[in-house]
Amino acid sequence: MTSVDDVGLLAPVWAGTPVEAATGDRAFLRALLDAEAALARVQDAAAGGTVTAVARASGRFDARSLALRARAGGNPVIPLVADLTAAVAEVDAAHAEFVHRGATSQDILDTGLMLVAARALDLVLGDLERTVDALGPLAAEHRATPMPARTLTQHAVPTTFGLKAAGWRSLVLDAHERLVRVRASLPAQLGGAAGTLAAFGGAGPAPVGAYARELGLAEPQLPWHVLRTPVADLGAALAFCAGALGKIAADVLVLSRTEIGELAEGAGGGSSAMPHKSNPVRATLIASAARQVPASAAVLLGSLAAEDERPAGAWHAEWQPLREALRLTGGAAAAAVELCAGLVVRPDRMRANLELTGGLMLTERVAAALAPSLGREEALRTVAEASRRAAQEGADVFHVLARNEELPDLGPLADPCRYLGRAPALVDRALSRVRGPVGGTSPTRPSARDDGPRNQGDDAA
Repeated sequence: MTSVDDVGLLAPVWAGTPVEAATGDRAFLRALLDAEAALARVQDAAAGGTVTAVARASGRFDARSLALRARAGGNPVIPLVADLTAAVAEVDAAHAEFVHRGATSQDILDTGLMLVAARALDLVLGDLERTVDALGPLAAEHRATPMPARTLTQHAVPTTFGLKAAGWRSLVLDAHERLVRVRASLPAQLGGAAGTLAAFGGAGPAPVGAYARELGLAEPQLPWHVLRTPVADLGAALAFCAGALGKIAADVLVLSRTEIGELAEGAGGGSSAMPHKSNPVRATLIASAARQVPASAAVLLGSLAAEDERPAGAWHAEWQPLREALRLTGGAAAAAVELCAGLVVRPDRMRANLELTGGLMLTERVAAALAPSLGREEALRTVAEASRRAAQEGADVFHVLARNEELPDLGPLADPCRYLGRAPALVDRALSRVRGPVGGTSPTRPSARDDGPRNQGDDAA
């Protein structure tokens, strides 16, 4: 018998992480049943109790059977409603009338998607918070640790590792803020067949608000069957988060190269053929996620162009990309915690790399020092010519400049550790930023989480 389980064999970035279980088929089935049960509860207390009790026995519902039967109607809600109705009728036939009452398949599936997203985002937000908490002390410890800044792949001027880590932290905070906003705005969906709520009658309020509160989701202003702002916003926020974490990974991958060696993962991965290797595997997995999530988000954004009052294809196209975006971002966030908490920083290697260009990293400083006496253009020309000769001769640029007896003694400018600009102060400024609310839940709504997961080194010139 061939297995059809998706066990994450080709997705090590999320395999085995909490977000895998939070976004699996069982989690989606659980969310669909939660949506159906909440709908029954807000319409009739007794029937709602029966439907809820039956729905919570989710083991009686076969996800594979639902998936196969979904091909007939295009979505899994249709066979699920049939199975749930039959199961409730076994307990109380009258209560079975309240299963799916007034709803359409998209109401339940959209609401289920939002529940899964809410539960997954709570996990992601927790990992982002832990990443921020790891990066703060790292940036503070290395606020004045000098290293080469690199622009367009080449050494530029000195910077500090603390400033780089503070930049990482700022990006993660940006991602956290976006996901908190999205998490708080994830809405329930209830519109009926064509978004008019006609099945609930024309008098009195429809139970949309109560339904949303029952699920811990936001109440939408309108049914959003073809108004896909919630899904588009969620996709964009996930893509930003994956990219923000991808920036950290990209830097670690470059700086942990053998010939650079300024960083290393605390516990690297092995090789099937080379016993000596300790690969930056967490950064690698994060980088893979950062390249995949934008493609999923593009599908979600493309589904904004949905025709009529309920679309054919556009809505259906969202399900898998949304699940994959949640999984990949969640896996990347989990890996980022381990990466940042265990990162090995090698200041000695950073200092050694500062000397690789023989003083060329300090030509900006030298030109600025010569400008008052020579004029800006002449100073730039003089330093450029000295740099060219230094490169040709393999000499230190300060030794070349010292041959020019018309120039002042530039030796005091040759220490790269004394040309850090305002980098340490910028680190302090960045670290004054605190993260917002803990987790993604709104203080006014219950959580939808499933119960079942000093300035040394400043420039002295």
